[in-house]
Amino acid sequence: MKKVLVSDSLSKEGLDILKAQVGISLDVKTGLPPEELKAIIGQYDGLIIRSATKVTAEIIAAATNLKVVGRAGIGVDNVDVPAATAKGIVVMNTPGGNTTTTAEHALSLMMSLVRFIPQATASMKAGVWEKKKFQGHEMCGKTLGVIGLGAIGSIVANRALGLKMKVVAYDPFITPERAAELGVEKVDLDGIYARSDIITIHVPKLKETLNLINKDTIAKMRKGVYIVCAARGGIVNEDDLLAALEAGQVAGAALDVFAQEPPGMTPLIAHPNLICTPHLGASTEEAQTAVAIQVAHQVSDYLVRGIIMNSINVPSVSPEELEKMLPFVTLAEKLGRLQAQLGLESICGLDIEYSGKAADCRTQLLTASALAGLLAPALGEWVNLVNAPVTARERGITVRETSSSKGEDYSSLIRLKAKAAKGGYSVSGAVFGKNQPRLVEIDGIAIEAVPEGNLLVLWNNDKPGLVGSIGTTLGNNKINIGGLQFGREVPGGRAITVVNVDTEPDAKTIKELAALPNVLAVHKVHL
Repeated sequence: MKKVLVSDSLSKEGLDILKAQVGISLDVKTGLPPEELKAIIGQYDGLIIRSATKVTAEIIAAATNLKVVGRAGIGVDNVDVPAATAKGIVVMNTPGGNTTTTAEHALSLMMSLVRFIPQATASMKAGVWEKKKFQGHEMCGKTLGVIGLGAIGSIVANRALGLKMKVVAYDPFITPERAAELGVEKVDLDGIYARSDIITIHVPKLKETLNLINKDTIAKMRKGVYIVCAARGGIVNEDDLLAALEAGQVAGAALDVFAQEPPGMTPLIAHPNLICTPHLGASTEEAQTAVAIQVAHQVSDYLVRGIIMNSINVPSVSPEELEKMLPFVTLAEKLGRLQAQLGLESICGLDIEYSGKAADCRTQLLTASALAGLLAPALGEWVNLVNAPVTARERGITVRETSSSKGEDYSSLIRLKAKAAKGGYSVSGAVFGKNQPRLVEIDGIAIEAVPEGNLLVLWNNDKPGLVGSIGTTLGNNKINIGGLQFGREVPGGRAITVVNVDTEPDAKTIKELAALPNVLAVHKVHL
């Protein structure tokens, strides 16, 4: 009998599934303080949570029998996924269950914002009739800028088109053709800022999206713009938003999420032109029922039958097969991440070639790993082996596989060729010795580098003194070099330099490297 603990509120429909499942014993204990959860978690094989329970490394360390954590919802910010992975605990989420609900909430905020509905309601409840004060704007004919055209953003765009709005969208993984299919125009971020009457944000919270909306980006927006965020707290810099509201650069804003939740009564919350809700994006009866049913099925299927669905951290294969494939799975994922960070935008296709021992593996899994690596830097770590192929298709990325049992110059080789509107390039890797992944080619130039940690990839001309200049620049910025590899097409011709560094270079260092004579481009990569 497998014991499952539900530590946050879960809809009755989900609980009923767990109660009826043969082989599952259910306990429901909500609102547990961390110390109490830590004291009892060792009894359980499965844990089902929403957003309130924090599954920290300390909790995981005490979870001596835990096999799976199921999140009723999409965000796993409250789970220490690396700690769970290290302990062999599967972490699952329930993507799709609350996308429509969140999209509808963003649209509700948008409509309330331009028509002053909350302010007018409060005014009337105070016994005042202020009809002229709350004259608003039509949405019809206005331009909506959608940042992030994934599952939620695309629904928002679709509904906005139904309101006769013009929709422009930014998403680095949506091709112009896919955008056209959705009826929207793909633009860059500056295009969003310059053209939009209303901006709505639907991207995950990543290092790249933290403080995405700040004083500098707000300055690029139309005066009187409206900003809506029902994605994640921290994407909008709240201090900069307050300053823009006070200055009139932003006419109004609507936030469902905050850097700190609950935020308390801050000057931003108190501002009359801010509409705010307490993280209600997924809070509808329908969405909570859908995610409860989904997580109940997933957790019970895994514990009783060994079926893995919507895993964040574990591929869906047997332990024996995974042990054999893991070096190639790791290599494919690193090559995908490398592709994503080399500056090629609007990738519309990916050709993957497997040769030698790599071709003997289940290449479907390797391809999923490569796609997860390609998409995760922009979309977030929720992209995994399970959902990466679907996510790629949704973004109009076509994938083609070829396999050959014959190796080229290596006993195993994986080559990824990315295609984009403005050309493309390839990266290749091999597994050496005792399952050691190596980068062996970039853009047709042979090179041998360790694909791990912080890297700098420089396109340059093969000229004397360049390697020394790179080393001097990094040394001046107190960045230690762990390894430096150089490859060239022909003597004096086009070349590539890959530098392993111990710490992540800052923007100043990158700028100095890019300014060196004979350096053509510099890309910072983290693997």
